[in-house]
Amino acid sequence: MTYAAITGWGKCLPPAVLTNQDLSTILDTSDEWIVSRTGIRERRISHVGLEEFAYVAAARALAAAGLSGRSVELIVFGTCSHDDQVPNMASAIQVRIGAHGAAAYDINTACTSFLYGLSTATALIRTGVVRNALVIGAELISPFMDWSNRDVAVLFGDGAAAVVLQATPREEGLLAEKLGCYGEARETLRVQGMGGRYANRGVLYGITRWQFEGQEIFKRAVQGMSGACEEALGRLRLTAADVSQVVPHQANLRIIEAVARRVKVPMERVYVNIERYGNMSAATVPVALCEALEEGRVQPGALLLLPGFGGGLTYCAHVVRWGERTTPLGASEAALPPNDRPALEILRDCLQRKTNPSPAAATATPFSGG
Repeated sequence: MTYAAITGWGKCLPPAVLTNQDLSTILDTSDEWIVSRTGIRERRISHVGLEEFAYVAAARALAAAGLSGRSVELIVFGTCSHDDQVPNMASAIQVRIGAHGAAAYDINTACTSFLYGLSTATALIRTGVVRNALVIGAELISPFMDWSNRDVAVLFGDGAAAVVLQATPREEGLLAEKLGCYGEARETLRVQGMGGRYANRGVLYGITRWQFEGQEIFKRAVQGMSGACEEALGRLRLTAADVSQVVPHQANLRIIEAVARRVKVPMERVYVNIERYGNMSAATVPVALCEALEEGRVQPGALLLLPGFGGGLTYCAHVVRWGERTTPLGASEAALPPNDRPALEILRDCLQRKTNPSPAAATATPFSGG
């Protein structure tokens, strides 16, 4: 039987840090208010486009696996914040790494996009369609944020990470998963201003309004992730006691704690980095996985549980058996262009562009509903 082992991993976090104190200068909020409700202390704001830092993460993952870009047969790019929707983001990475002729597609299930991508790439390897895959989770949320809405503006950040999957006869990689969606509750999280329903209708690009029903999202997130964890483990006749480390989606510390209680996993076995990055949507789980490896939290043969939740409202949980190697085979020289501007300055430039659009867009109007 063929499995899809994770043999490489890499992350890329933009260097500019936006602290809660920074946010308090543009929003009616405070560090205490944000931390008490979310567990977030800071997040990253990118000075480059999504393709750029996704490429760096991909290059680092390939180096960690000891695999050349030209050998890659499949690229899956998980995101909901595309630089372009046509052509897709995966094809841009294909060009950057030299994977000529590789299959390349994007997947958008919001915050669960990386995990859904892990499922599809694993399936294609296990059925023999490809022998390896590069799976990316990356988001550039900051340009699409409604920075006047403190309920959502404090939550999100930019970042990217990637993993390499390779066919193996050993029982490694993704062993079981549960995928699901509360479609009937999809209106509880909607970003108005992104998508075809706003195109050529007098809406300024980048002017968004976030529909975000926090209490309902919290309830569904806890229910969806904990239920998916139990079902995915049950498919392998395992329990939470068999799990070495939980690496969850990092949306809110209170959600993570509630899921851990329901699944009956002590927080000592749950990896949390939300205080440093906030919610990076599709990037949260792979970034957390990279950092858990860097910190020695993942041992050879470890059983990992990766639960996620996102807009849609999608949810999932993945059970992954780690292989023998927990250190990279090599390092990549890929790096972001230098940046000497603080996050608040980058953010203010973004706000200025929205307030004073280009002449070509001067006749357009902000979204007004409908």
